[in-house]
Amino acid sequence: MTILIDKDQVIAGPTLVPAAHDLARNAGAELTIGLVNNMPDAALKATERQFMKLLQAAAGSRRIRFHCFSLPSVKRSPEAKWHVESEYSDLSDLEHGKFDGLIVTGAEPIAPELDREPYWRDLTNLIDWAKINTRSTIWSCLAAHAAVLHLDRIERRRLPAKCHGIFDCDVVTSDSLTRAAPAPLKVSHSRLNEIAESDLVQAGYQVLTRSEEAGVDVFVREYASRFVFFQGHPEYDALSLQREYLRDIGRYLARERENYPRLPVSYFDAATEEKLARFERKAAHQRHPALTNELPGLNLRADIGAGNAAAVLFRNWLRYLGAGADAAAAR
Repeated sequence: MTILIDKDQVIAGPTLVPAAHDLARNAGAELTIGLVNNMPDAALKATERQFMKLLQAAAGSRRIRFHCFSLPSVKRSPEAKWHVESEYSDLSDLEHGKFDGLIVTGAEPIAPELDREPYWRDLTNLIDWAKINTRSTIWSCLAAHAAVLHLDRIERRRLPAKCHGIFDCDVVTSDSLTRAAPAPLKVSHSRLNEIAESDLVQAGYQVLTRSEEAGVDVFVREYASRFVFFQGHPEYDALSLQREYLRDIGRYLARERENYPRLPVSYFDAATEEKLARFERKAAHQRHPALTNELPGLNLRADIGAGNAAAVLFRNWLRYLGAGADAAAAR
């Protein structure tokens, strides 16, 4: 299946049409992009919408021919599995198509080590394929960690506490991807592990942005395809971190996790943080799933700037892909 994204299309969710849709393809004015969406079931559809809206906003007059995939070895609930099987393209179709760009998301960890995950072989095959069959591929969060492990045996490191919040990231290397970027870039991060900058530089990667608090943000490496790695989630909308935080509270109250989750950094306003601190104290004494009904109303800080970083990065990424497509069409 193919999703056709035009500049005036309303995107409430994926609108799928057959790949043989009769809209004429205009060479040089169209890009073909794949999303390999491995996000957990609860975030599956939100991730589709987030990337579709980003690409639509960044594309200008170009049409995006957008294909959704998921690694078949990612474990799914029956409902999510039905959604993927009925509305996504089969991963084997990648080998038969020609893609300008690819976006690969992470998955919820199951195994203690990345190379023991059930989807590891599928993911490493995808990494090897993307190196020579795309103009550029974006690897997001856990997918970025998996890619550098496979490519250069760079091990991620466990953080003492979850890196979770909105962080100010500075451009540290001039690059077409960060052209016209606001200073600082405000980017959502949500992860338990990190890749050390020293390991990346030693292996030949180029760090483009970093945060004093969160560490490396965006980095790149050139193959036949340009690989772009995000340790953060620039695609997250304003409420993504809130949904994750409330999910983790629910898991704590249901005794599915030991520790109460920390507040996302620089995310909720001061009054909300005070209310949530009181709720945490209550949860420690009345730990029961029903307590979620007493969660206070939540307000975000006014300056989180959700989407600003993504708007710049994806606009510049599509320009890079478009320049390659235009050059190929001229030959």
